[in-house]
Amino acid sequence: MDPFSLLQDVLSMLPAQYAGDVVVIVSFLISTCALIARFWRPPDPTSKWVLVWTVVTAIAQARGWNLPAYQPGKKAAMVPATVPRSAVEQRLDVPPGSTRPGKPPARASPPG
Repeated sequence: MDPFSLLQDVLSMLPAQYAGDVVVIVSFLISTCALIARFWRPPDPTSKWVLVWTVVTAIAQARGWNLPAYQPGKKAAMVPATVPRSAVEQRLDVPPGSTRPGKPPARASPPG
């Protein structure tokens, strides 16, 4: 069962006056978390705020497009921070230095 039909089934069990309130509250929660995630930089992986940040960004991702690019303990290529940058560049087949933040990845050769 997909999430939309499950949501539709749950909302159909509620009286109409409450179903609208539930939708508004959930939409407000998702939007608020998306706004917080937009301006809150990821905490250090050893910080006590990692769990809170993970929950807030998970709720914000309910929109489907709000996946943060930088996560605690991860590089922009979404590998553990302990993996050497050269290994990531080799795995992605990109020129050295192109995985640094602010630089778009460039392919070493055209895709074939």
